[in-house]
Amino acid sequence: MNTVDHWVAGRAFTGESSRTSPVFNPATGAVSRDVRLATSGDVDAAVAAATAAFAEWSGASWAKRQQVLFAFRELLNARKDEVAAILTNEHGKVTADALGEIARGLEVVEFATGIPHLAKGEYSENVSTGVDVYSTRQPLGVVGIISPFNFPAMVPLWFFPIAIAAGNTVVLKPSEKDPSAAIWMAELWKEAGLPDGVFNVVHGDKVAVDALLEHPDVASISFVGSTPIAKYIYETAAKHGKRVQALGGAKNHMLVLPDADLDLVADSAVNAGFGSAGERCMAISVVVAVEPVADDLVEKIASRMSTLTVGDGTRGCDMGPLITREHRDKVAGYLEVAETDGAEIVVDGRGIEVDGADDGFWLGPTLIDRVPTDSAVYTDEIFGPVLSVVRVSTYEEGVALINSSRYGNGTAIFTNDGGAARRFQREVNVGMIGINVPIPVPVGYFSFGGWKDSLFGDTKAYGPDAIHFFTRQKAITSRWLDPSHGGINLGFPQN
Repeated sequence: MNTVDHWVAGRAFTGESSRTSPVFNPATGAVSRDVRLATSGDVDAAVAAATAAFAEWSGASWAKRQQVLFAFRELLNARKDEVAAILTNEHGKVTADALGEIARGLEVVEFATGIPHLAKGEYSENVSTGVDVYSTRQPLGVVGIISPFNFPAMVPLWFFPIAIAAGNTVVLKPSEKDPSAAIWMAELWKEAGLPDGVFNVVHGDKVAVDALLEHPDVASISFVGSTPIAKYIYETAAKHGKRVQALGGAKNHMLVLPDADLDLVADSAVNAGFGSAGERCMAISVVVAVEPVADDLVEKIASRMSTLTVGDGTRGCDMGPLITREHRDKVAGYLEVAETDGAEIVVDGRGIEVDGADDGFWLGPTLIDRVPTDSAVYTDEIFGPVLSVVRVSTYEEGVALINSSRYGNGTAIFTNDGGAARRFQREVNVGMIGINVPIPVPVGYFSFGGWKDSLFGDTKAYGPDAIHFFTRQKAITSRWLDPSHGGINLGFPQN
């Protein structure tokens, strides 16, 4: 069986570990390949390669780095179908969703190509007599990236284009559940002309993660994943003196006011709740319906759900499987919790007919109404195709409900009242807000990140925050002698 190797110093790297982990095709339930699990020594080798490459790459001109970024962008755009097929095979998402993932990652690559402008310093002349002050931004060194299973291409692309453009070198630890996209991108970087050692990939589990968090030559850690792991990443890496941006989990609400266009709301709830099988940190998990519209809205959502096809992502289906059998079973278990807690299961995703193999990790779109707010169905990040409906009496009750959540990643309001929308964006304690937009992921030149238990560290992903995260500022105070003492020279000034 094919084994996915690490990528170190510009080539495949076997490493010293004999441990491997199976990689499944979620649509068939079959093991498609194995992936090597790194030892701490394998991580040391990757960091050493990145350290060795740093001096040359950090000293390369802005123009040279920009040229490599442009070449990578062109290759990625031209060959996106290849990596989309990898994503469908290992994650299970449908091909259209996989291509959308690449498109959003390309936004960040395109933002990073502007690095000569983005990383400019500042200059103040004559702050005191004959004294000037200016600043420069310089790369950190070796940066570590730990990315999740749900976006094997897009989330790494949130980080490494800007890190590399700024002059850093990278060690990426992708999810061991779908590791091949990272190797594909490493090969693409080499084809684009990136020097060996600037971009490295190590696969693994907690052993590899801890080795990165504790390594003295790793300057920063970027992470996306669940809140408990994000908190662990933040605390451990910070204890070892690293910069950290650790993006955690979410429980995203959609507040629906009575004046909203319910057809638009229903379409948006289905798209945002069940795309990528709900395995998105920006998925809508809870529809907060301000009465008296809940009955009508639930009916509209349910009718749209009945038209969805679930199956193999290569067959033109609307929604694919979940990532593993264990995760599918965990998500399905919340339906039993809902029944116990007195909620109403309107659409049950268990045992549905699918366009795929019997052993795939299937769970259909599920709609649960009248969910109690003390139920685990409401409080937990389920991370699957389960959409809950909570009914409230007023706008104020809805905002209070959202603000009481431990999470603050994304939220949306649906209304035709501009005053209500403006009030909502000011009053809600969430980092990313949509107004009649269900998944408010910022474009690449803004920054992505939530509040509260959805973000640990002060710096969000990509956009302007990433420029600050992946560089350090130097402030220089300068005084020079007046050149007028230099004597007589009647020649034409040459400089």
